[in-house]
Amino acid sequence: MEIEMKIKGLMVDPVTNMPIVILKDEAEERVLPIWVGIFEANAIALRIEEIQPPRPMTHDLLCDLLESLEANVEKIVVSDLKDNTYFAQIHLDVAGRQRQIDARPSDAIALALRTQAPIYVHQEVLDQSRSLDESGEPSNSERLRRWFENLDPEDFSKYEM
Repeated sequence: MEIEMKIKGLMVDPVTNMPIVILKDEAEERVLPIWVGIFEANAIALRIEEIQPPRPMTHDLLCDLLESLEANVEKIVVSDLKDNTYFAQIHLDVAGRQRQIDARPSDAIALALRTQAPIYVHQEVLDQSRSLDESGEPSNSERLRRWFENLDPEDFSKYEM
C-alpha cells in the first residue's frame, strides 16, 4: 500500500550536519526523515523557496526534457529501504505508456516539486524505517526518536512547507 506524503520541511541533522527532507502523511501521524546530499538539498530548497536560478539546474533540465518528450510525471514513490538506503521510482506516462524509472529519493523529490507530482511511500518502507529506529543502537535511536517527536515548527526554519 502506498501512503501519500507531503514535504513538511528541510532541515539539518544536528548530529551529522547533513540535510534531511522530512516527509509527513496528511494526518501527520507518520514521519519519514530522508537524509540527502547538500546539492540535492539545494535543489529542493530552491524549489521550496520558489527561487529561479539564472541557468537551469539538472532537475529543471530533466523537467524540460520530459516536457519536450511529452512525458508526464504521474507520481514518485519511495519504494524500498535496503542497508539504510532509500530507493525511489519515478512513475511516468509517456504517450499513454507507463514507465518506472529508478531514482534516488532526493532526485525524485526534487522532480516531484517541479512537476507538482504527488509523493508516496510504501507502507513497508515506513514500517522498516520504524523498525530500524527500534533495533539500532539504543542511545542513538532513542535520541533521534525524541528529537523527531519534539520538533517545533520553528525548527524547519524558512524551508517549512
